[in-house]
Amino acid sequence: MVMGKQIWAQRLRVPVVALLLSAAAIAPALAREGVEVGERSGFADLVPAQDLEQTAKAQYLQILNTAAEHRALGPPDNAQVRRLRAIAQKIIPFTFEWNERASQWKWEVNLVGSNQINAFCMPGGKIVFYTGIIKTLALTDDEVAMVMGHEIAHALREHARERMGKSTITSGAARLGGALLSGWLGIDPRLTDTVAQQGANLLTLKFGREDESEADLVGMELAARAGFDPRAGVSLWQKMSAANKGAPPQWLSTHPSGNTRIAEIEANLPKVMPLYERARQAKASEAPPDKAP
Repeated sequence: MVMGKQIWAQRLRVPVVALLLSAAAIAPALAREGVEVGERSGFADLVPAQDLEQTAKAQYLQILNTAAEHRALGPPDNAQVRRLRAIAQKIIPFTFEWNERASQWKWEVNLVGSNQINAFCMPGGKIVFYTGIIKTLALTDDEVAMVMGHEIAHALREHARERMGKSTITSGAARLGGALLSGWLGIDPRLTDTVAQQGANLLTLKFGREDESEADLVGMELAARAGFDPRAGVSLWQKMSAANKGAPPQWLSTHPSGNTRIAEIEANLPKVMPLYERARQAKASEAPPDKAP
């Protein structure tokens, strides 16, 4: 009987081990669906998030006040304002996975009347679209979602904090000296000066090509999960390239376009199309049944 048990144990051991190895092999693939981007930069930790968000809020309010003074701020009942806010309302719930602070942000969406082809999302979830980008490019809802997702992605991935953190090290290395080392262990009080010094340039902060590529991909996933067709990213950048005649639009000044960018979006579509299809099917199942004639 003992020998029989040993034989059965040997027979069972192989399939069990094989099953465990197979599970281990597929575990990474099942970790999450969607695009793949790197870890958030540690340079962002050199600038306190709360301080940056407060600075962004103050600058955002200044923009709204200036627009209101010039009667260029879209009222709540404006059709485009309602449209932008409805799109944002669908996207925002999917931001929390990318940044835990996003669930606590006081999200706002506003429209400013201007011919600028521009839009942005400040740290803390403050979103502004200019009428120029909507009208000039004749953006569809899917394309608006791609623009919005891209800008939201910059805030979620804390690219502004990262840039400011790198600037702190570059410009402040000589001044901080040995104190810089302590900044890696706990935020040095002097590092918070970076927010005040660069806060005025928050809107014109230049992001690197890697940041832009990351924002494209994360934004595309956010839009897809919210039920917007991610293939609109291709038509969006085709429109942006067509608008880039003579002087480039302001939105392109920090958002390089081109065939390479479109190719990267197309290469990542297979990763997000299932998310879009699932969201679309879920929406269809929630729709009320057609009334009988």
